[in-house]
Amino acid sequence: MPVVLISGGTGTVGKRLTELLLQKGYTVHILSRNPGKAVGPLRYFEWNPNKQYIDPAAIESADYIVHLAGAGVADQRWSEKRKKEIADSRTKTSALLVDALKRIPNRVQCVVSASAIGWYGPDATGSTEGFKESAPPYPNFLGETCRLWEESIAPVTALGKRLVILRTGIVLSNQGGAFAEFKKPLQFKTAAILGSGRQMISWIHADDLCNQYIYAMEHPQLQGVYNAVAPHPVNNKTLTLKLAEQVCGKWYIPFYVPAFVLKTMLGEMSIEVLKSTTVSAEKITAAGFTFQYPTIDEAIAELI
Repeated sequence: MPVVLISGGTGTVGKRLTELLLQKGYTVHILSRNPGKAVGPLRYFEWNPNKQYIDPAAIESADYIVHLAGAGVADQRWSEKRKKEIADSRTKTSALLVDALKRIPNRVQCVVSASAIGWYGPDATGSTEGFKESAPPYPNFLGETCRLWEESIAPVTALGKRLVILRTGIVLSNQGGAFAEFKKPLQFKTAAILGSGRQMISWIHADDLCNQYIYAMEHPQLQGVYNAVAPHPVNNKTLTLKLAEQVCGKWYIPFYVPAFVLKTMLGEMSIEVLKSTTVSAEKITAAGFTFQYPTIDEAIAELI
């Protein structure tokens, strides 16, 4: 079976993608700063983006590259230093892969790279139409980071490699990320609605996201940018209360966390938490991809 080389393979999405690829019979190689020995069916290859080093064997052996590497956007407050780390962790890793594909003889057919719906700004007042892939990047930190991220991997197309970029929404997974944060207050039988609760969340179940990576690899007609979001976004209040009902039944207390409290706790990151962004899944659906969990009810029921 073909070999898939994954950067960022130890993260939430990377781990689940690895499981699904192995189930389908693919061989999976992982890029790591500390490769160590092979674990089970996995092989690890050294890379160091800061030193722009990658083990040539990683590139030589790959049929596909899935590029997930990048520092967690919500892991820390956004100091200027942290914002630089977030941007550099994406652009430097992309630059290393591009350079490696130029220098090292390889048979790579396709590169599938992560991006994010941070590319888009807030919903226009009164608009119910979701952002399409043709929309320009929003002129703020995340919009600019996504623009640089996508531009940094784009040169692989000049090398004759098919490139697919997935602008990812809020990933719902039991292995970490936003879903774990949504669940935390529920251990105290409280449901925390953020700000007004009216802000739209363009989300995706982790399995649907991982299956989109595989779909992009396996379908040569896909190229360019696709939104990786479920077809039915919901607002923060709806998501919070539906999750509370699944976890607590009728026995929970909903409460609102005011915007000023979030701004005090999170700083600049609160802008994204409070931002309403409705993103369209029309393009990936038209390309033939079928969602396992198209609605929030289905996604939460599976995760809980």
